[in-house]
Amino acid sequence: MDIEKLRDYCLNKKAVSEEFPFDSETLVFKLAGKIFLLTGIENFSDVNVKCDPEKAIELRELYTDVIPGYHMNKKHWNTLKMNGVLTDKFILEQVDHSYVLILNSLPLKIKKEIIA
Repeated sequence: MDIEKLRDYCLNKKAVSEEFPFDSETLVFKLAGKIFLLTGIENFSDVNVKCDPEKAIELRELYTDVIPGYHMNKKHWNTLKMNGVLTDKFILEQVDHSYVLILNSLPLKIKKEIIA
């Protein structure tokens, strides 16, 4: 997967914004102001996605290219190595999972506006 495919996929989700809040290298995707994905644009070697804590542990045990979130809360974030081992389908499933976690954490009023 390349960064353009990932970017297009994220931006096609409802109410998603892209930002560079940390520096000019770290691309961040947010839903209603909450981060669900981070990646570097110059060195597209990994992607950080939010993950249910139990699922995060399970994925790390199953895949050597899924590791605790780099520079993130290790309990709630996974880093996916973008070295061609993980399939595009798997990566996009993790993006979806991260997006849904954020969506489900939003206040009901905001959530209803997004899914309407």
